[in-house]
Amino acid sequence: MTTEVYQPGQLERERRDAGVDTAELQPVRRVVDKAYARATGSQLIPGNGVRLLIDAKENYPAWLEAIKSARRTIHFESFIIHEDDVGREFAEALSAKAHEGVKVRVVYDWMGAVGKTSRKFWRNLRDAGVEVRGFNPPRFDEPFGWFNRDHRKMISVDGRVGFVMGLCVGQDWLGRPEKNQDPWRDTGVEIKGPAVAEMDAAFARVWETACGEQIPAEHLPAPDSIEQGGEVAVRVIATEPNTVGLYRLEQLVAAGAREYLWLTDAYFVGTTMYVQALRAAAQDGVDVRLLVPSASDIPVVSALSRANYRALLEAGVRVFEWNGPMIHAKTSVVDGKWARVGSTNLNVASWMGNWELDVTIEDAGFAKQMQEMYCRDLENATEIVISERRRVKPLGPPRPRRRQRTSRKGSTSRAAAGFIGVGSAVGAAITNRRVLGPAEGRLMAMAGGILLGLSIIAVKWPRAITYPLAFVGTWVALALFIRAYKLHQGVSVAKEKERGDPPPPPAPAREER
Repeated sequence: MTTEVYQPGQLERERRDAGVDTAELQPVRRVVDKAYARATGSQLIPGNGVRLLIDAKENYPAWLEAIKSARRTIHFESFIIHEDDVGREFAEALSAKAHEGVKVRVVYDWMGAVGKTSRKFWRNLRDAGVEVRGFNPPRFDEPFGWFNRDHRKMISVDGRVGFVMGLCVGQDWLGRPEKNQDPWRDTGVEIKGPAVAEMDAAFARVWETACGEQIPAEHLPAPDSIEQGGEVAVRVIATEPNTVGLYRLEQLVAAGAREYLWLTDAYFVGTTMYVQALRAAAQDGVDVRLLVPSASDIPVVSALSRANYRALLEAGVRVFEWNGPMIHAKTSVVDGKWARVGSTNLNVASWMGNWELDVTIEDAGFAKQMQEMYCRDLENATEIVISERRRVKPLGPPRPRRRQRTSRKGSTSRAAAGFIGVGSAVGAAITNRRVLGPAEGRLMAMAGGILLGLSIIAVKWPRAITYPLAFVGTWVALALFIRAYKLHQGVSVAKEKERGDPPPPPAPAREER
């Protein structure tokens, strides 16, 4: 297996040695920067210090140290905070700072907490003075609103240091030696400098969406009030449902890569457009690599990832599967000068349906660390190839590893990505618009079994189909009537304000769940 490390700026040096004036490339770089800014809605922020944090053994101590040093504010946002030894350690640290008078705000995702964290856990935090908000619980007037989840993972302390990562808070990331379970592989970054202000602004937007309250301006630092932490340029990309900023950026990056594009993703279910972007880059001579789990906490996502292998491998993309229990990182490194770390997975649910937070870093030194980390990861991975019989298979036997127990629980967003991928494969089979490989045979059998089962139920027990459909239809209709009434009331209040009439008293606040 080839795991060479590219040297930052290798292509530029070759051009310079060949007599090409690299100053002529400056206008091109400015155009690229503008394209990235337009795609993401985020500007490149210079003057930051950035530290790469690998796995929980580096991330968790750094987070706890920053929390213990807080003097004014702590903003803590995580898709899942498990009620285990790790979760309780963080709860105690946050509670202690709240007792000291630090303003501590925590946002967790309501769906992510189901089955992971009890109400007592959150009640204890609130009793300690921590302001806690659950994001987007189910509501009667929004039947399908719960599909949009807060999948972000970030911490900001005093507006001076921040963390963006793929890690949630839980024992899985540290492993369970007594149960023969190795730690999950994951990546985060620590940021010091003006970019932290953008992270706080993103948190404030989620906070207001979760509870309708605005964070006071004095708790949100302005970029020019934060001292520079280094010389690294950072772009903070805070995506929201249907904004698809990172999706556009990923395609731009794939189109602009010149030497290599190395990706790590936990739940890869690429769209046709993104798979084509990776294929085009590989066919143009770019070294494109994709590292994904061999075992996942959502088995259907693993099957969907493998369904994309053939199209990628045939174009020259190298695909690797992690030999450990789970690789949960969401990272990329390009051409020795550009890298991304964050919460966004390469699938439709993350790109278009969730609230996500990522940072892109344009720095040769940081990119080199990412390269070296990637090469070390490949040493614990098995490359997937197409055999002489045109079958997708591992290149040689996987590395020996202890048997791992993988959780079967996962987020609704990842499951949604899986259903979308199944639908794509089934649609391709019906319309014959693309060639399907053996890896997709399992999906076809699963989809066929589900459709056959539903057809039998519809014939033998029609009420089992019609009653649920009638219930859902009634629920949606009532939700639309409620939404229409609220919109009408909003227009009425606006008109009364224009006339100078006093508005009606506000409705009582919705009880927090």
